[in-house]
Formats: sequence, structure tokens, C-alpha cells
Amino acid sequence: MSTPIIKPQTLRGFRDFLPAMMIPRLQIIEAAREVYSQYGFSPIDTPALEYTEILLGKGGNETDKQLYRFEDQGGRDVAMRFDLTIPFARFAAQNIGVLGTPFKRYHIAPVWRGERPARGRFREFVQCDFDTIGTDSLAADIETILVVHDLLDKIGIGEFTIRINHRQLLNGLLEQLGLLEHSKELLRALDKLPKIGEEAVIKEMVDTTGVESGKAEQVLKLAALQGEPEAILEEARSLISSSELGQQAWSALQEITQTCSNIGIATNRLSLDLSIARGLDYYTGLIFETFLTDLPDMGSISSGGRYDDLAGLYTKQKLSGVGGSLGLDRLLAALDEMKRLDEVATTSQILVLRFVENRLADYQKISRQLHQAGIASEVYPEAKALSKQLKYADRKKIPLALISGEDELAENVWQLKNLRTGNQLTVSADHLAETVKAELNTL
Repeated sequence: MSTPIIKPQTLRGFRDFLPAMMIPRLQIIEAAREVYSQYGFSPIDTPALEYTEILLGKGGNETDKQLYRFEDQGGRDVAMRFDLTIPFARFAAQNIGVLGTPFKRYHIAPVWRGERPARGRFREFVQCDFDTIGTDSLAADIETILVVHDLLDKIGIGEFTIRINHRQLLNGLLEQLGLLEHSKELLRALDKLPKIGEEAVIKEMVDTTGVESGKAEQVLKLAALQGEPEAILEEARSLISSSELGQQAWSALQEITQTCSNIGIATNRLSLDLSIARGLDYYTGLIFETFLTDLPDMGSISSGGRYDDLAGLYTKQKLSGVGGSLGLDRLLAALDEMKRLDEVATTSQILVLRFVENRLADYQKISRQLHQAGIASEVYPEAKALSKQLKYADRKKIPLALISGEDELAENVWQLKNLRTGNQLTVSADHLAETVKAELNTL
């Protein structure tokens, strides 16, 4: 009796990654590691599973509903992390005595949310986080903006805009309107503004808190301010004039925008957007979201902010934090949609073709020589027809091929063929590596 075939399929909201997507994925991760390290952030890791009480109630009701939660074999109530910030707060509370403050970390790892899959949104996705914990200084907030800017610049995604706001500026207005006790519900509703529009946001504010529609409209008035940062701040100041909370946030935003301008961040890459609220409940200060100029409707590809009270859930020690996250999978989806991903299926830069069956050692030797020179190469495993081997190179988008038959092997020379231009030249094995590097530089 034959064994039944199991249908190969992935869960909805989860994906396999073929080399053509995995290669740029790893390239972006490496870029993140480089930029984070340049700014002095150290790598850490935490478990995929946490006790549910660590995660529950930290991101809001919607996030709680999206938790992958279950009872493990030991009868413990556990859940899979929905972001990397909450686990970091727990991590810092446990280890800050050894680490000291301020502590700067980066963490690149998968997270899980049982939300509805959509364009650029998945149930398993990788976040590339960086955070500074243990300081209230605006220097850390400004550095966070600079890290995001430099990372996206390094990746080379085209133009983008980092839109910033401050939670306490919004709370200052709510305080002035006598609505501070409803801040969580009102800010969650405001966070939906790009998706559902002003009328629906006002309706949700009224329905969830009982606030007067006129006051809800005043919140939207602040959020609707547009223009250069100086002009927006000037108008915003009058709207929160009687709130000390709002005035402090106003000063912070002024310093952040002025400092970034003074050190050369282009005006089109940093803007003030008072409609940004960020849906997660733990933010308390600076908040930001980043959008691609050529594909803004994809949503934010990098976001974050300041969270002064989060670690206080796990320790009495004050551990103020600020940080950001690159949404790797959403960014890749955007780059793919904009046709900005290189069509490659391997990291090999050159394919060594096999012509002579019994001379495998010669082919492997020359490939190893290239490896030692830092050139990614591979040997075709069988001595098949030239057309078949070249077809393999074409399918993998390998740009160069190295050819040597009996006569060439005897003379210790190789034919180097550029598979994109068709150009071919004869090269001595002694000078092969430098010639290959020069040819690669022309691609």
C-alpha cells in the first residue's frame, strides 16, 4: 500500500522565500547590521516565546487579539512575540545591572501577528530593530532619526520621507480639551486616519469615548496642519498654548527638526506630520513613520518612537527608551512592486564550466583560487553540453563564465566570457583573479 501524498502548502499569511527574494533580503539585513554597528548598537537575541503576561496588554486591544497564544507541554500560558520592543523591555529589566546605561541594542528577528494578510503585510515578518534605553536625552531621539535616514540611504531605495510627531503634543491638546483620560482610544482612532478618513475617525472617537464631535474635530484640526516644520509648529503652538505638556513636546519637536536640518538632512526627507499617532499604546514621546516617495500607499516601511514607561512594567528602575524598526518584508514587497530588486537566483559571480570529465580537480582548483581572492564562484557539477551549462548560468543570472578544455588546461589558460555582453578573452591562470575583478567592475 503506497503512502498518501501530503499536499505541499504554506499557511495563509506565511511564505517561503526563493533565492531571488532571499538574496536581497539578506543584503538589507547586512546593511542594517552595518549601520546599527556604526552608531554603536550591540546585537542581542531573545526567545520567540514569552510568558503571555509579558506581552498581553502592551500593544493595545487589537494587538492582544492578534497574539499567537497557547499552552505549552508544561502547562504554561505562552505567546509568540508580536514585536521586538516588548521583549527588549523585559530583557533590559533582567540584564541592565550587567549592561549598564545607556544601553544601545539592535535585534533582527521574526515576529508573529495573527492579523489579516494584505499587501505588504504578513503574519510572520522580520523586524530590524534598534533601541537606546536608559536616557531621556533628546540626543537619543535625534540619533534614532539619523539611523533610519542613513540605513534607507545605504539600501538605496530611492526617495523617502521620515514623518515625525510627538505623542505629548497630541496629549497636550487632549489635556486642553479635557479629554486626556480618553487619550488611548482617541489616538488609536487617529492612527486610522490614512485608512478610513476624517469622518470615520470622528465617528469612532465619538462612539468609543462619548466625546463631543466638535472636540473630536479640534483634534483633527491639529492633525491636518501642513507645510514646512516651522510653519506647522507656529500654528500648533497656538492650539496647545495652555498645556504645559504640549509646550514641552513642542520644544522637543522644534529641537529635533532644527538639529536634523543643521546637520544636513534634506528637507524632503524629514517632515512634521501631526496626524501620526502610532497605534501601540506604549509610546510616550517622539513618534515617526517613514514612507517611500514613489509608493506612499504601501504604508510605513520604518517606524518607532520613545517609550518612557515600558520597562517600568518589569522593574522599578526608570529605563526610558527610544528606538526604531525597519519593516523588512514590507520594504521588500515595495521594492519588488517598483521593480527595484535585482533578478538574481544565486550569489555566484562566475560559473566554471566543465569540459573534460576527468579533470574535475583542475576546475575545482581554479574555483578555489577565485574564492581565496574573494570572488563568489561555482563549478558546474557535470561535463555536459556547453549550451546546457550556459542555460544554467542564464537562469541563475550569473554574469561571467570560465571555460577551459584540454588544450587550455595544458597551457594553464582560461577563456573568460561575459555572458551579458558576449565579450570573451583569454587569461592566464596567474592573472585570472584580477582580470575577473576588473570585468565584474564593468557590470
